[in-house]
Amino acid sequence: MRPPRARAALSSLLVALSIVSWAAPVAAGVFTISPVRLHMGPRDRAVAVALGNDGDSPLVLQAELFLWRQDGTGADVLTPTDDLVLAPPIVKLDPGTRQVVRLAMVAPRDATRQLTYRLVMREVPEALPKAPGVSVPVALAMSLPVFVTPPAARRDLACTLQRDGAQLLAQCENRGNAYAQVRELRVLRAGRSLAHFNGGAYVLPGSSRPIALQSGPDLAPGPAQLALLFDDGTRRTDDLALP
Repeated sequence: MRPPRARAALSSLLVALSIVSWAAPVAAGVFTISPVRLHMGPRDRAVAVALGNDGDSPLVLQAELFLWRQDGTGADVLTPTDDLVLAPPIVKLDPGTRQVVRLAMVAPRDATRQLTYRLVMREVPEALPKAPGVSVPVALAMSLPVFVTPPAARRDLACTLQRDGAQLLAQCENRGNAYAQVRELRVLRAGRSLAHFNGGAYVLPGSSRPIALQSGPDLAPGPAQLALLFDDGTRRTDDLALP
């Protein structure tokens, strides 16, 4: 099965001022990246990344690489890193063309835990021709997760339910040494769904984060089940208490 493809597109932008209104010319490209999530095993020296220009004008893309962590609240923290390199780091694509680049690991790997990074491909906007009014260059960017995983790395996600006023939260902690991505989370009682989350919430190794649930009016405290669906298709149901 082909890896998923990401498409980034932006066609127009309207800028308005409270004193005078005007339309602003905009430059934006259309590019694709495949795959949208990169995995490196213990023996992988590099992985391939396919870039494509689906627009009508030349496109320049520049790579930025970050160490990816989550703070005490579960918010992402990105720090520039030299652990990985993308060759070449700057790519010029003519309309309708494709190019394969290589992402390589240059730092020593950790045999005990998964390493987590982000590859950001950012469009370098071209200079716009001078025109009356104000020209607004628009640069598109896509952020791809990168995982460098030893063979024994596994997720170990534990969740509890908490209330924050009227909001119901699943507080999830990853005690394992590999990421967990929750695609779906449901709170059930007697087979009936009381609250749910649908999306793609990452919980990195050693991190904890709250996941906000959409819920109905019937949230009386008592026994319940938490049904989780992970990105690899694995399902799990835990018994817990609804506070």
